[in-house]
Amino acid sequence: MEFDLSKIKIEELVVTYGLQVVYALVALIIGWIIVGFISSLIKKALKKGVPDPALSNFLSSIIGVLLKVLLFIVVASIVGIDTTSFAAIIGAAGLAIGLALQGSLSNFAGGVLIILLKPYRIGEFIEAKGMLGTVKEIQIFYTLLNTTDNKLIIIPNGELSNSPITNYSREPIRRVDITIGIGYGDDIKKAKEIMSKSANAHPLVLKEGEQKAPSNPIIVVTSLGDSSVNIAVRSWAKTPDYWAVHNDLIEELKYKMDEAGIEIPFPQRTVWMKNDN
Repeated sequence: MEFDLSKIKIEELVVTYGLQVVYALVALIIGWIIVGFISSLIKKALKKGVPDPALSNFLSSIIGVLLKVLLFIVVASIVGIDTTSFAAIIGAAGLAIGLALQGSLSNFAGGVLIILLKPYRIGEFIEAKGMLGTVKEIQIFYTLLNTTDNKLIIIPNGELSNSPITNYSREPIRRVDITIGIGYGDDIKKAKEIMSKSANAHPLVLKEGEQKAPSNPIIVVTSLGDSSVNIAVRSWAKTPDYWAVHNDLIEELKYKMDEAGIEIPFPQRTVWMKNDN
């Protein structure tokens, strides 16, 4: 009796490796479901335990990626792939990708630093890279800002982590500085009295000690300009009330100065015309 050795070998290969492939596919499907379930549990737990939504989303996404990589390594070992060589391939691929995506990795590292150090949080109003806006979202690679006129600004995290950032929302109170120029012939004491009364009468201006405000409104002469004596009123307000106090005082001071007959100078130029005749 003759046997077909090639047929036997093929059958052996199908039985041996076919079962491994089937096991690997079953493990991949079941593992993917388990990873999704674990990721959702971790995401819920992080949302409850971590108050910062940006940090919780970042951590949950990183954990989800690590679990999926671990799943693929397990599936590869079931198929019969040497996991040590597999790890070496991943390392080499990671190095090549890292060299190709240096800018993206810089943004990734910047995102990690921003989330850990928290120079700004979602909902805070900041100035960075010459742009002003409210932080809408902190992603792994980019930070999204909403401007006051509702434009969306997308800034790479790598640039933000290496540049000065002004956070206008972090402190509970801010000083509101308004400078008014009066004519050289006007009464400085009278102008200062008007400014003091206007600032102290505003309901949103803080008095010394309120909300840890360091002082009552202060009125000082700041400079002697080319055409005006410049007087500043420096008052304190809660950070959310800053613009309301700023705009109200400017309008109020204009009305009060006009009523008192105090001139607010504006630039003027005298031109002499030469008549040759």
